[in-house]
Amino acid sequence: MHPLSFPFLLAAATPGQSVFNWLDWLVIVLFIFSMIAVVVFSMRKKNESGKDYFLSGRDANWLQIGSSIFSSNIGSEHLVGLAGAGFVTGMAMAHWEMQGWMILILGWVFVPLYDRMKVFTMPEFLELRFSRGSRNVLSLLTMASLVLTKIAATIYAGDVVIRTLLGIDAVTIGGMRIDIFWVIAIGLAFTTGIYTIFGGMRVIMYTAVLQTPVLLAGSIFILYYGLHELGHGSLLAGWEATKHAVGENLHLIRSNQDPEWPWLAILPGSAIIGFWYWCTDQYIVQRVLAGRNQQESRRGTILAGYLKCTPVFIFLVPGMVAYALTKMPEAAFTTTGDAAYTSLVAHILPHGIKGIVACGMIVALMASLASKFNASATLFTMDFYREWNPNASGKTEVFVGRVATTVIVALGICWVLVIKSLHSNLYEYLQSVQGYLSPAIAVLFLVGVFWKRATPQAALWAFSVGVLAGFFRLAVDLVMSTDSVAIKELKQHLYKGVINAQQYADAIAPFRARHGFLFEVWDIHWLYYCQIIFVVTAVLMVVISFMTKAPAEKTVRYTWYGATPDEKRETRAGWNAWDVALSLGVVAIIVWFYLAFL
Repeated sequence: MHPLSFPFLLAAATPGQSVFNWLDWLVIVLFIFSMIAVVVFSMRKKNESGKDYFLSGRDANWLQIGSSIFSSNIGSEHLVGLAGAGFVTGMAMAHWEMQGWMILILGWVFVPLYDRMKVFTMPEFLELRFSRGSRNVLSLLTMASLVLTKIAATIYAGDVVIRTLLGIDAVTIGGMRIDIFWVIAIGLAFTTGIYTIFGGMRVIMYTAVLQTPVLLAGSIFILYYGLHELGHGSLLAGWEATKHAVGENLHLIRSNQDPEWPWLAILPGSAIIGFWYWCTDQYIVQRVLAGRNQQESRRGTILAGYLKCTPVFIFLVPGMVAYALTKMPEAAFTTTGDAAYTSLVAHILPHGIKGIVACGMIVALMASLASKFNASATLFTMDFYREWNPNASGKTEVFVGRVATTVIVALGICWVLVIKSLHSNLYEYLQSVQGYLSPAIAVLFLVGVFWKRATPQAALWAFSVGVLAGFFRLAVDLVMSTDSVAIKELKQHLYKGVINAQQYADAIAPFRARHGFLFEVWDIHWLYYCQIIFVVTAVLMVVISFMTKAPAEKTVRYTWYGATPDEKRETRAGWNAWDVALSLGVVAIIVWFYLAFL
């Protein structure tokens, strides 16, 4: 949105100024028309059933699947949050991106299982394997996760992006001065909602093929010009200056005494979150469910695996470059963590290139939100409404899904206000919430798929306990949010030797006295807490399974061991040596990265 397009906004604009000129706006307009053309082309085939609307008729190819996974995953929470994490903590948050290799597990292990069941949703799989109760809990939890992390974080990040680029903080509508956040939030929700409602998953798949190269190109421009500016024309010198500026923050593996990033917390914790996200989360798995066969779905995950090796370099490293630019003695470049990426766009890119990068941001906003809206609609419609009204027509199901999506979007906007009250960067917030909610889901799928003895009663009880433990810690974090910054600063002072152990104990005594048991819970590193939930849920699952009646023999069908000989042959026919070699290539890149930034 350009203020010149809406004269009534001009008087309300704050002294900030848009960073675009006519050339940038021309690029953006051309991109928007290209998007419209792709949307119209993809809608030639009408959505006549739930399979068409929610799973693109199950006819997607590997390019559409891989591109859709990437463009949906790389939302503006990466443009804002991951770059912000690079600005503040260097490589610390790279672990989560590198866990993207786990999408290969989805392609090689879980795609054959999901494909032979022809499920629409992950909760639907849990009902087949365990019970309706497990399905309901996961459906509610996934929709809550969409609100608490994905939708709200994307809307918040969109506010940061657009506010910085347009230089507008408030508008006047009908004589009332309104914060630009509400205009952006409602505008994004409405525009993307229309885009999703009429097209469904098929439009998301088609547009992803256009969106992915634009997103990659725009982000590469940011990295190139950032290093070029920092190195005074030399990319190598720019990288050396970046390494010098971030210092020890360049390392991935950090001491276990580090209060923020101890490696024993980071490596297992990020792996748990990674498995949940890449192998069991509806938001991601829905794309492979749309594949026309196992081969296309598997190859889509391999493509996504390579694409997921790029975010550290095109989002997190630019955040580090932004930090280095603020340390240059002759530079007037200033920014904050969450605004690092957009500040680079505003200050170092030439016109025309700014327009391309802005298109990448539009891509991130639209692709991410559209996918989240469609996933939430699928969950509500297929897991609840279809159960209540099994004879409802396809058109009725789609209408109900649209209404449910509208409610979830509204809740997401409201939750953004809570995010703003937390004293942490956006990406760290996103990962911590997922860390509390993901362990129980990971256990449920791992045990349910690979252990035939797991029972429905064990699944429901263990899952419920794990979920409640996660929400309890989230509530504790909210209670402690006012004091958390001060306590974390004291921990850093202790780690760096600024104060000794006794001084630290004396300093935190008032906080411990004020919050009591809640302080002790909060004082457990959030990723250690994630691991505790994982272990407790797994132990409960095993113990209760042995205490209850063994599941019926038919449930073996829904485990790793349930494929018929024909189904095994179909799976084997769906891959060749090239698929194996390309998959190993992704793993090799991950190993190299850890060795390079050890």
